[in-house]
Amino acid sequence: MHNLVHVGAIVYGLLLVLSLFVRSPVTEALRMDTLFLPKAGDHTRLLNPLLGLCIAGYGAWSLFGA
Repeated sequence: MHNLVHVGAIVYGLLLVLSLFVRSPVTEALRMDTLFLPKAGDHTRLLNPLLGLCIAGYGAWSLFGA
């Protein structure tokens, strides 16, 4: 069960990185900046790859460290 959570974090992090390059309804719905910032737009889109790399890196580190 723990491995499933770590793999999910890796996939979600990679989707956040992908949201910088691909604009689809799925990637737009999963963006982190729209959840926390009141006026999210193209100027806040650059937060997603940074947060995505952090989330994916933490998931990979936890998965391989277990």
